[in-house]
Amino acid sequence: MGALGFCQAGSYPVYVLCCLLAAYLLNQLDRYVLAIVIQPLAQDLEFGDRSCLAAGSAVGGKVPCRNASSQESCLSFHSENQTQYCQWNYDGTGWEYQIMAGPVFVLVYTFTGIVVGFMADSVNRKNFLSASVFLWSLMTFLMGFSKRYWHLVLLRFGQGISEAGCTPFAISLIVDYFPKVTRGSAIGFYNWGIYAGYSLSYAVGNYVTRANILGQGWRWAFFLSALPGFVVSAVLLLTVREAPTRRSSTSTTRGPGLRHKLVQGVRPFLRPSLLLFSFAGSVRNAAGYVWAYNTQIYFNLYFSGVDVGRWLSWIPLVGGCIGAVAGGLIADQLVKKRGLYARVWVLVLSQVAAAPFVAGALWLKPPYSFISLIPANIIGEMGIGVALTIVVELVAPAVRTPVVAIYIFIISNIGGNAPLLVTPLTRRWNLRLALLVLCPGMFVAGASNTHLLPRAPRNDNT
Repeated sequence: MGALGFCQAGSYPVYVLCCLLAAYLLNQLDRYVLAIVIQPLAQDLEFGDRSCLAAGSAVGGKVPCRNASSQESCLSFHSENQTQYCQWNYDGTGWEYQIMAGPVFVLVYTFTGIVVGFMADSVNRKNFLSASVFLWSLMTFLMGFSKRYWHLVLLRFGQGISEAGCTPFAISLIVDYFPKVTRGSAIGFYNWGIYAGYSLSYAVGNYVTRANILGQGWRWAFFLSALPGFVVSAVLLLTVREAPTRRSSTSTTRGPGLRHKLVQGVRPFLRPSLLLFSFAGSVRNAAGYVWAYNTQIYFNLYFSGVDVGRWLSWIPLVGGCIGAVAGGLIADQLVKKRGLYARVWVLVLSQVAAAPFVAGALWLKPPYSFISLIPANIIGEMGIGVALTIVVELVAPAVRTPVVAIYIFIISNIGGNAPLLVTPLTRRWNLRLALLVLCPGMFVAGASNTHLLPRAPRNDNT
């Protein structure tokens, strides 16, 4: 079976998969565009930490503004004609931003995801997915009108509620539409949405803000990110059907009650195998969250004259997509020869191999830092689709959706709040060292925990 072997499932299942991919792309775009525009946004709304920044990109690499530790020393950098080289301004870092990136979004996102997971067996999944896309697009659009920090917090809260409906419903539909032999590659293809949306956030956040449409700067980045979501919402509602297996089963049997679903959904996590797997996924997820929400800030502060969008508008897309499909393909082939647990080795080896390249991206100067990100994305993302495939194949079909929701709840609450560690570590050391500990360090730590899994499922008889 080839990398796109899921195409053999038929034209309509592939069409559904493409619609789900489009929804997931916009899910990630709307989620991460905040991280790309955070510096001009923080300066406009006046929140977060301040530091010494280059007054213009032209002098960003010539004057060591970043080395100034106080406002007085920062403003001492000027030319012979008294032109100011540096400015003491909001840099996009600090507790306010990390709280908005992490807990404000993650807590409501994960708790809503649990509710969504338990609702999935008794509602029309594509209708609820369509409503979710519409609502998070609306929240993103309204963020462009924010005038105060608390406006952003409330809308980010609404974003978290509405985005929670995406992956549980989508994965459930994919599992129903695609057979086991192509499920890994289908989920890998769906996960292209992560990389496409994340990459697009760099293009939109950097270039739309720089274009300064109608003098609104960063606000149009939110507007343009949100508008396609209204179209995708309508397409999902009008053209996607429930899977035939779901329609036939729901028409002849009545679904179990909420209490029964809760017990059945939680029960698999009482097994050491799935509980350990969730913890390992949380550690790996922590690295991803920290990196995603702090990469633009890192390059803004350390290499202010570099065009980040030129590189990161395509590296996560190309590298991530190759890695996701390759990971699903390799795992599918290994499962045929060595069984389900062979997927675990794809997770372990990919995270260990990716860690040095992530460290290189933080230690090297551009363009070598960006070049190092290419293998980091290809290798590091091989395990994303594989991880969800392992989760759904460790449990009975009847509880897959709530189990996926609980799994996302666990890894998102632990990993998604990891950005809170960035501020104290940055203040103790610096941002570069903080990211070195929290990104490549977490890759290795997650792999170390995942390595224990080949034995655990057998002992649990899963």
